[in-house]
Parts: sequence; C-alpha cells; structure tokens
Amino acid sequence: MSDSVALDPVDLEILRILQNDARTTYRDLASAVGVAPSTCLDRVARLRRSGVILGHALRLDPSRLGRRLEALLSVQVRPHRRELIGPFVERVRKLPESRALFHLTGPDDYLVHVAVADAADLQRLVLDEFTSVKEVARVETRLIFQQWSCGPLLPPGATHQPRPGDASA
Repeated sequence: MSDSVALDPVDLEILRILQNDARTTYRDLASAVGVAPSTCLDRVARLRRSGVILGHALRLDPSRLGRRLEALLSVQVRPHRRELIGPFVERVRKLPESRALFHLTGPDDYLVHVAVADAADLQRLVLDEFTSVKEVARVETRLIFQQWSCGPLLPPGATHQPRPGDASA
C-alpha cells in the first residue's frame, strides 16, 4: 500500500521487536508490549492486512555459503528505455550472485549488491553477465569490506529506544 497507516505506540513496539527477531512468539511479544496474546495476534494480523508487514525474511551469511566477497555494481544501461528495463531487471534478479537491486536516479541506472566466491568469480560475473549484454554501457565495481544492518524502520517522528540485545543497539 502506498498510503501511510496510523500506528499507535503498541504497534510501533510490536514492529520494533519483530524487526529485531521475527521469530518472537506471540506470547512473548504480547508480554513485551503489555497486551493480551489475542490482542497481539489481532494487531499483527491488522499490520499484515494493511501492508505494513510485508513478510518475514531469512538472513544468511554469504561467507558461510562460500561467497566470501561482496560488491556493489553501479550499472549504466543505454538506451535507458522501458522496454529494456524489465528484461534487465529480471535477468539480474535471477542471478544467484544477486542480493539486492536498486533502480536509481543520477549517472548510474542500477546498483546491484552481489556476493561471489572470490575476485575471479566477480570478474566472471561482470564480464559474462553484465558487460556482455549490449545495453550495458558501463559497470563500476566497489568491494564491500563490512556492512551493518540498521533499524528498526519506524515512521517519521517515531523514536527508537535501543534495548539491550537489540540487533541495532
């Protein structure tokens, strides 16, 4: 949904807790926010129906999967026309190395977060999957040394008070 949803302090606390650990049980969640488990269940269901909660994701450690090198690829597509955007996006999303894809304004059209085995694998990916595509005019590669998760995501004006054990603390 594109419209903002009105959220009260209990909703915000539910979202904060679930963003730090989506596996939190409804019983523990209800206890933490000070409502009955049934009320908590109803609130989470409402947050899902309204489109605030889009789903749950499993985070993996790429290095444990043999993908020890991560990079950001800035990609320029020429000509930048609608009929080329869809196929390019689908092609990149299907690559097993792709972690995230962003369509941008500015000199670069896309930013692609990739995870590969090593420098040779990164070179293969850039040459075989990006620069070999005739519409790709330029690829600029930046290695990622380290990254951090941020959050939780709250509406503008809502404040986050980190608690011990929070992933974002």
